[in-house]
Amino acid sequence: MKKVKNLKIYKKCLIVVDMVNGFVREGVLHDSKIARIIPTQIELIKENQQEGGLTIFIKDTHDKNALEFKRFGGTKHCVRGTSEAMLVDELKQFEEMDDTISIEKNSTSYMEAPEFRKLIKMLKNIEEIRVVGCCTDICDFNGTMALSNYLDQHNRDVNIKVYKDAIATYNESKRQSYVDAAYLLMEQQGIQLIKKR
Repeated sequence: MKKVKNLKIYKKCLIVVDMVNGFVREGVLHDSKIARIIPTQIELIKENQQEGGLTIFIKDTHDKNALEFKRFGGTKHCVRGTSEAMLVDELKQFEEMDDTISIEKNSTSYMEAPEFRKLIKMLKNIEEIRVVGCCTDICDFNGTMALSNYLDQHNRDVNIKVYKDAIATYNESKRQSYVDAAYLLMEQQGIQLIKKR
C-alpha cells in the first residue's frame, strides 16, 4: 500500500470499485457500456481531491488459480500481471497522485482485502465514505454492505453514500432485478443512494 499523509487527517474518502480493464474494456467479464459512468467518476474524484478527501482505488486482482473463478463458470478474469487487472486509462492519471491509494482484492468484497481492512481501521476520523464503480449488484454491493456492518460492529458513525449514476453492472438490462435488490438492501442498511446530477 502506497504511503500517504497521516491517515487520521481524512474526514472523507471516495472508494472507486473495480474500474479495471477486465470489467470495462477486455476479457470474458467485461461490458463496454460500463464506461458510461467514467465521466461522473472523474468529476467525483476531482471534487474529493478539492475537499481534501482520500481516494481509494479497488482493483480486482487474482492469482491464475483463484478459487473465485469456479463460482463464475471457470471464467478467469483480472489475473495479476495482466492488463485486465489495471485501472482503465481514464482513471490511471489519478492513481499516483497524492491522497490516493490502490488496493488489490481477491474476492467480490473489498472489505475482505487485508490492506483495505487495515486502512479502514487507520482512518479513525472518517465521517463520510462515497462509493462508485462496478458491479452494482456484486462487488459494490458486497463490499459496501460488509463495510457498513464493520462500522456498525465498531460503533463508528460514518455516513455511506453510493452514487447511482457512477455505478453500473454488466448486462444491466438483463440483470435489473439484481440491481433493484442490491439497492433495496443497501437502503435498508442505511446506506444513502444518491446521484451526482
